[in-house]
Amino acid sequence: MKSKQRLGRGLDALIPQVPDNEDKSRLESLSQIEVSRISVNPMQPRMEFDAARMAELKQSIEQNGIIQPITIREKGQGFELISGERRLRAVMELGYERIPAYIMAVDSEDRLLELALIENIQREDLNPIEVSRAYQRLQQEYGLTQEEVAKKVGKDRATVSNFIRLLKLPAVIQDALLREELSMGHAKAVGALSSPGQQIRLARKCIQQGWSVRKLEDEVRRLAEGRPAQKFSKKEAKHPGVAALEDRLRTKLGTQVRIFPSGKGGRIEIAYFSAEDLERLTDMMESIKD
Repeated sequence: MKSKQRLGRGLDALIPQVPDNEDKSRLESLSQIEVSRISVNPMQPRMEFDAARMAELKQSIEQNGIIQPITIREKGQGFELISGERRLRAVMELGYERIPAYIMAVDSEDRLLELALIENIQREDLNPIEVSRAYQRLQQEYGLTQEEVAKKVGKDRATVSNFIRLLKLPAVIQDALLREELSMGHAKAVGALSSPGQQIRLARKCIQQGWSVRKLEDEVRRLAEGRPAQKFSKKEAKHPGVAALEDRLRTKLGTQVRIFPSGKGGRIEIAYFSAEDLERLTDMMESIKD
């Protein structure tokens, strides 16, 4: 049975940062903890553990050791996981007896949930639907606004809003996101349609034909305007720099955006597909500070 573990270099850069309003003396020093004494966190926001990624993680641990420690709290005669369930599962499957861990003093179940959600969101390796549900849970459990959630997790409000909107999509589309058959960009594109039936039909067609986000956005726009698909000649193709700016604005606003250069100026066209979508975009514009 394996028990030797390597922590790797640059460990200081990986130590979780304690917020300024947190008592830093409550974060214990790094310890080697017996795996058998650690129970999983029942409030873990992660729902899916991809087998291929777990295999990669186990291979990495065998070759390099545990580079980033998990975080735990004392509970009864043992410990309870706060963050790092994939690493803990991998170590257990490898048969390691101990794992490096930070022991944090957490006095309440509410604080445990908050830490677990925020740590997972900040690691940016959750599925979009898992992130969306984590944001929503922070809102519901603590009565927070989207602005307050954004501050807690270090994101802007528009990002939080775009994720939470995913939960309004039909269940079959959310499942496709969980299975990574659709990306966040694809989901935001179909979300611009008001009809759940249209959303589902277009999402399925997108998966079957392997559409890019831009192709899906074009189809959404065509359906919303009730016009047939158009084919553009190479002469009408956008300059790569303009296309890149369009992509950035699409990502930021969560809707179709077109830039039409003309001499030294031009115009920007921002599409909306429902009254709710218009209100969302208006709120985003009004929240922009000088």
